[in-house]
This record gives sequence, C-alpha cells and structure tokens, in this order.
Amino acid sequence: MASDSIVFDAAKECLKNLARPASRALGVYNAGLSADAVQQKYGVARIAKLASNENPLGASPKVIAALEADARFSAIYPDASSAVLRAALAEETGVSAENIVAGNGSEDILHMLALAFLNPGDRVVTLIPSFGLHEIFPRMMGADVTLVGVSAQQQFDIEAWEQALSTPAKMVIFSNPSNPVGCMLGREGFARIIDAAPQDCVLVIDEAYFEYCENEPDYPDSLRVLAEQSRPWIVLRTFSKAYGLAGLRIGYGLASHPELVNLLDRVRTPFNINRSAQTAAVAALQDKQHVRDSIALVTAQREKMAAELTDLGFTVAPSHANFLFFDCGQPSAELAQRLLTYGVIIKPWRETGYENWIRVSVGNEQDNRQFMQSLKYILAEEAA
Repeated sequence: MASDSIVFDAAKECLKNLARPASRALGVYNAGLSADAVQQKYGVARIAKLASNENPLGASPKVIAALEADARFSAIYPDASSAVLRAALAEETGVSAENIVAGNGSEDILHMLALAFLNPGDRVVTLIPSFGLHEIFPRMMGADVTLVGVSAQQQFDIEAWEQALSTPAKMVIFSNPSNPVGCMLGREGFARIIDAAPQDCVLVIDEAYFEYCENEPDYPDSLRVLAEQSRPWIVLRTFSKAYGLAGLRIGYGLASHPELVNLLDRVRTPFNINRSAQTAAVAALQDKQHVRDSIALVTAQREKMAAELTDLGFTVAPSHANFLFFDCGQPSAELAQRLLTYGVIIKPWRETGYENWIRVSVGNEQDNRQFMQSLKYILAEEAA
C-alpha cells in the first residue's frame, strides 16, 4: 500500500510539473449540486433547486414537440455552422447572420474569446462579484485580471470603472444585469463605461439575463450604443434562462464584425452545438408567449421573496434578473449546508469579500415557499 501511495504521489507531481503554470493556479468554477445527489445524500422527499437560475416553467411545449420530432435524426451530425439557428436569430435581433456565433452555452463563447484574443500578460477588466468564468478563462490564458467592485449599495460603481479603464486593457467584460448581484447598468452608466474603455480593446457584454429587464425604461440598447463606436465588441445572450433550455446548452453572440466571428470559428470545436440544441432554440424563438409568462412569474415571485427576506432582517441587493443576492450575516457555505438537509439547494458565494452572501434563484411558488420556510426553521433553531 505504501508503494502504491508513493507511485500515486509521484504521478501527481509529474502532472503538476507538466501542466501550464496558468492552469495550475486556476480556481474551479462552482457549478452547484444536482437535485439527485442531494436527494440521495439527505433522503429528502422534495428538492427545491434554486442554485442555477433555471426557468421554473421549463421549456416551451413547442420545444418539446420539436425535440420529439427531431429525435429520429440523432445519428446524423449537426450543422457545424448552425445556419438555421443563426438565420432565426438574425430575424429576431436584426443582426446579420454573418455577425452571429453560436456556443455550447454562452460560456463556450467566453472560452473562444479567451483563446482567440488573450496572451500571457494581457490585461482584462471585469466585475466583482461576477460570473466566475469572466475571470477564470482570462487567467487560463495567463492574462492579468483587474476586478472592479460594486458600490456599497450593490450597484455598478461607474467612477471605479472609469478609473480602471484609464490604463491599457486588451478586453473588458461585464454582465448587464449583473450576475450574481442582479444590478442593472442604466443608459448613462453604460455609455460612460463604453466611452472610458481603451480604444484598442475588445468589449464583451454578457446579457444572459437580458430578457428580464429589456423592457425597463433605463435599460440600454447595447447593440445601438456599441454600433456607434469603433471598438470591436460582442454581446452574449443565452437560451438557458428565460427560454428554459439550460440542459441543452445553447448561447449566442452578436458581434461587431464578421471577422470577429471568423476568429472565434477558428478556435471553437467543429460541432460545438448539438442538433437537439439547435432544433430546440429555433422552436423556442417561435413561442414568445412562453417567454413572457416565464418573466411574469419570476418578476412577481422575485418581489415577494425580496420582501420576505427583508422582513427577516437580511440585506437584499435590488435585482433585475431571475435571482436574488443577499447577505445572510454568517458564512454562507454553512447556511447552504443546513438548507440542504431541508431539500433546498442555493448557491453560497465564494469570492473574497462575499463569503456571507447567497444567490438564490427565483423558482415557482412551491419551491420558493420551501426555501423561505426552511430558512425560517433554521433561524428559529439558531435563536433557540
């Protein structure tokens, strides 16, 4: 047994020496727990999965029908160019199909952007707290990452962004509305950040939660604003949230120029979007009512949850997305662990300075009630 351990340790050390230094230093993205794993471990009858910002209504019936019809073609490779989907997205967004790239989730496109543009030592400016891959993928390439924090009110700190962008940077990445905070960058703030960005950088605007606030009066028309300036840019969107296709992994990018798409095509895998995902996304675009119903449900439940959390004494960040971010006043990983025993899965935040914060998805009424009741049980136990 001792010799086996020595061999194992030697192999581990060899792998460390062979690996790129940048990859050895990377953090691991917190993808969350599966409902099956929690149910099996804790033996709970019902799971409220509120960690991954999934659509509580699921996919549109039109998507289900399209997938059933397409299943017989599962042995056939998908269209590597996603031509039908890109044409549908062009009609939906008004952006030319040649300026659209599809990804295995929008994080796939973030990965392509890092591969295509970033070298060791390049500077990337992004938000904190934020979607982890905005930082992980640049660091994977050896880039230096500058993190711009939110304000004490959990809003975009425009002056801090202007200061961070006053020195050279290769890429600027931020989400709007932000993940995990949920704050929304309004028209004036968006314009100020874009104006402050270095002229020779790539602008990456992650609009994964775009549908939840696109009709708010102050939400910026990013495509129009970006088109009026000369920097290369890409706006990322996804079918995972409002469209309910998280399990199929399908996102897309709307780019400033076909050459940007051409560069991403050179670094992506040839068949990065499976045929089921392409079929489902096209069908999802045809059911606008399902998206409206999904947004209406989330909006109503989000406000109710925020009010209940506030009444319990928690600090809740204002949200324009399908989740809430709140300060639980204790190490969030410990509270999250206790919630698992009640069958509730949430996401404790792990970024430095936010270890007491939790992101909880807005689910259906039953899931949200299970979360709130479980949280109250735990608070009562702590007070006893």
